[in-house]
Amino acid sequence: MSMSANVDHHGRHHAEPHRDAGGPLWLSAAAGLCASLVGLGLARFAYTPLIPALIAAKWFTPAEAVYLGAANLAGYLAGALIARDLGARIGSVWALRGMMLLAAITCFACAVPISFIWFFGFRFLAGISGGVIMVLAATAILPHTAPSKRGLIGGVIFAGVGLGIAASGTLVPLLLQQGVKQAWYGLGVLSAVLTAISWKAWPAEAPATHGATEPGVAAHGGRSPLVIALCVEYGLNALALVPHMVFLVDFVARGLGQGIAAGSYYWVLYGIGAVVGPLLTGHLADRAGFAAALRAAFLIEAVAVALPAVTTSPAALIVSSLIVGGFTPGIVPLVIGRIHELIPHSAASQRSAWAQATTTFALFQAAGAYGLSWLFAQSGGDYALLFVIGAAGVVAALAIELFSVVALGRKPS
Repeated sequence: MSMSANVDHHGRHHAEPHRDAGGPLWLSAAAGLCASLVGLGLARFAYTPLIPALIAAKWFTPAEAVYLGAANLAGYLAGALIARDLGARIGSVWALRGMMLLAAITCFACAVPISFIWFFGFRFLAGISGGVIMVLAATAILPHTAPSKRGLIGGVIFAGVGLGIAASGTLVPLLLQQGVKQAWYGLGVLSAVLTAISWKAWPAEAPATHGATEPGVAAHGGRSPLVIALCVEYGLNALALVPHMVFLVDFVARGLGQGIAAGSYYWVLYGIGAVVGPLLTGHLADRAGFAAALRAAFLIEAVAVALPAVTTSPAALIVSSLIVGGFTPGIVPLVIGRIHELIPHSAASQRSAWAQATTTFALFQAAGAYGLSWLFAQSGGDYALLFVIGAAGVVAALAIELFSVVALGRKPS
């Protein structure tokens, strides 16, 4: 790992000594896991099981609660757009620390229902923190990582998203027994503790000038046809995830008439899948290569997303929940790794391409959530249609991937 040693000697003095050995690499990966757990897991997914409680406590009407969920998606898109500039101005590590702190603050602020605007603003800020963390966390750590371990380390970083989803199905209901305010306080305390624990674990900053001497590479890398195709595939994958992310619990509870408890059970399974998913996909990619792993992922995901439209047997729903849950964060290390394969020699270009991909994902996800919600209302509550559209999205992603490799593909050098 001589590369990490070189980078580290340019880093800030307090972070230099501890980046060369295997242990410190895992320390960095743990910091990334904490960041994705706080900014994406808790600040975002923990809101879903809070919605019924917010409505029951008369804090907000059902319509307002849905708009507040949308505020987070909009903030996530804004965060993805500003992340690279923020990282360039204050350094990726300080941006990540700041965003984790902001996510904790938003939880405490949401414990005080001053007004709808107040709540909307802080849900928007929570979304910004998630968007910035998604863009910067991996690119702060992976340049310090040997290529043979990038899949697994990326998997560890984004397992935090799964832990947050799992916590939303288990921890939040426990906190809600104490009350809505106490639930928000609990999330805030947990976020603050994770921020403090990970504060010193981040790797040294890569030098600010890194990649500045390669403007041609950066421009070409970010805009090469294969990278653009990959960004579109990642966006279509975001659309494919929406039916499970937004409608799974409601589908089981109301659509199948099994009640909220059964719906929550499948959400916990989704969360378990989301914890294990990125570790498995990352490990697979280290063995088979990121391109092959990505194509296999799209194929498996297409089947899993479509499954509830074909059969509603408990076995099928369990498999579907686990697999789609697994790919919710599990696709992330595959796309980042594929970017590193396509743009092997420029960290600046890799950061640029990953920011583009995250922004595309956020756009497709927000549009998908709104579009499918509208379609659901227009179709009189046709859940099967949503799962079919989701599956079609990921089939389209696979088709673009295969076409782009045949039409454009050269093996990356």
